[in-house]
Amino acid sequence: MRVAMGVTYNGQNYQGWQSQSSGLTVQDKLEAALGKFSAQRVSTICAGRTDAGVHGIMQVVHFDTDRERNTNSWTRGTNANLPRDIAVQWSVFTTEEFHCRACATSRRYAYVLLDSPIRPSIESGRVGWTFRALDGDAMQSAAAILLGEHDFTSFRASQCQALSPIKNMLEISFNKRGAYWRIEFEANAFLHHMIRNIMGCLVQIGQGTKPPLWMAEVLAARDRRAAAPTFSPDGLYFLGPRYDANWGIPECTPAYDGLL
Repeated sequence: MRVAMGVTYNGQNYQGWQSQSSGLTVQDKLEAALGKFSAQRVSTICAGRTDAGVHGIMQVVHFDTDRERNTNSWTRGTNANLPRDIAVQWSVFTTEEFHCRACATSRRYAYVLLDSPIRPSIESGRVGWTFRALDGDAMQSAAAILLGEHDFTSFRASQCQALSPIKNMLEISFNKRGAYWRIEFEANAFLHHMIRNIMGCLVQIGQGTKPPLWMAEVLAARDRRAAAPTFSPDGLYFLGPRYDANWGIPECTPAYDGLL
């Protein structure tokens, strides 16, 4: 049978999602917990790999198994063997036709940014930071330039393995609560470091270092050297993929609305 799971994690202590020889990745910890619970080796596929320090609000994975367990047992049994900063939120049975990556219609991320002259402390590692006040109107004007289908080469890491730099940015939204910005991105897919490179540009524009129309110049250049430096991973959260309703996959976890 094929099992799909929604997984949340704090990425501060891990070398990203994808399994590495060090064993210090979220995938390594999840597969070890699944293996211990099911008494067999389990290999997972995820909806979207995240980098070191990036957090997951709803990472969706699937795996195949011949073990007979109900969905509540898969959730609780796996959690019993996971570290405290990783947790399975739900488990569902699905068909072999479901693929958590290929069946996704879009992906969603949020960046949480502290706008304050004083660096973060209790939220260190969970928010990005800028010590200069940001102009929200300027950032929103610049972000609007990125909506639609474009070649996002200027925001692509050199080690990106995507077959094409052309992606369709469906939405970018801005919300501010106190000193914290929550900027959400939704696209059909993202390139490696794409959001962190966009955030670097948005922060420079928000600080007044660059005008909003600079974003159009960066986009048109199709050259990574035209954009700002890659921004910190600390405030980046993978909110999860979207699927057609007929797959029966939840759209979010309780952590979605609890995010700053």
